Amino acid sequence: MITTLDRMVLLSFARSYAIVWTSLISLYIVIDLFTHLDAFVNRPGGLPAAADAIVQYYGARVPQVFDLMAEPIALLAATFTVSWMQRNNELLPQLSAGVPTRRVIRPVLLGAAVAIALAPLNTELVIPEVADELVRSRDDPDGAKAQLLIGAFDTSGVHLEGSAGFRKDRRVERLYVTFPEASPSGMAHLAAADAVYVPPGDGPMSGGWLLTGTVPESFPDPAPTNLTSLGPGRAFLKTDNADFDTVCRGGTWFVYAPTARLREMLAGDEPRRQVKAAVLFHSRITRPVVGLLFVVLGVSVILWDPGRHVALSAGLCLAIGVGYYACVLGCAALGNSALLSPPLAAWIPVMVVGPLALVAFDMIHT
Repeated sequence: MITTLDRMVLLSFARSYAIVWTSLISLYIVIDLFTHLDAFVNRPGGLPAAADAIVQYYGARVPQVFDLMAEPIALLAATFTVSWMQRNNELLPQLSAGVPTRRVIRPVLLGAAVAIALAPLNTELVIPEVADELVRSRDDPDGAKAQLLIGAFDTSGVHLEGSAGFRKDRRVERLYVTFPEASPSGMAHLAAADAVYVPPGDGPMSGGWLLTGTVPESFPDPAPTNLTSLGPGRAFLKTDNADFDTVCRGGTWFVYAPTARLREMLAGDEPRRQVKAAVLFHSRITRPVVGLLFVVLGVSVILWDPGRHVALSAGLCLAIGVGYYACVLGCAALGNSALLSPPLAAWIPVMVVGPLALVAFDMIHT
């Protein structure tokens, strides 16, 4: 049953969350904008064009920054709410009335759980929609300039790598294709002077790359995987997921993909090259659990000493936030380096923080 006091505490948490969210996101935008102001003002169109470019650029990066800071923002909001309740002596009357501390802070934990749940929704629904904007340069909003491509693997095992890409027309200069050993023709290499990606459609020559100026000009039967000859020096390469965006983003293109796309990629034929994707997939599953455990740990540490100053409580909260990043990013780095298996790299933070959070929560004075 939600009481009036519960609604007051929940409203206080929502207010703290809004303040922390706005402060941190605005701080990032202001610092980054003044650091790279020349990239926006030195363009035709004057102030209106610069303002439009700024809004478009940072509007797409707000979800990305929120994705990186969602759990620390919830932690800061929860600990600030509890600290101000202590400072204003809001806990003492309820304790005197026989209401345990754990019952008092229940709305804070409920609000933190809802706030942490926003991070997976942002990852699955928002970031994939703005992924194209996230890979664009500040000084090239239209994608007309050549950009360096890193390359990527298709789920069929074909590797694509280019010298320069033009996002405006999905064109790659000097595209190099390597077919896997499992290909009907065995391992083979193909170089194309020019390649244009054709999005999936109704025609047979869609969902792949139209290659011109190929070397070699043709392949004897059997042809390599998904390659259709269109004449001397021309061919069409059908790909499953290696579109222009994938090749443009390079080996880490999947960080902007939804979890369902990661699962499809991990079911491909090249699992040895997908260690980082596997770590990310398992980390997304454990992320809400780890975030909530850190919130419980932070709130419990704040409640250990009711007389602690708010500034000291904020310092402890920041220390716990640093511990969150150190634990999660450290285990992810070990998993990406194949020193830990992907599931273990994702679950170690839960196994480490879980007992600490439960012990700390049990030690709260009631």
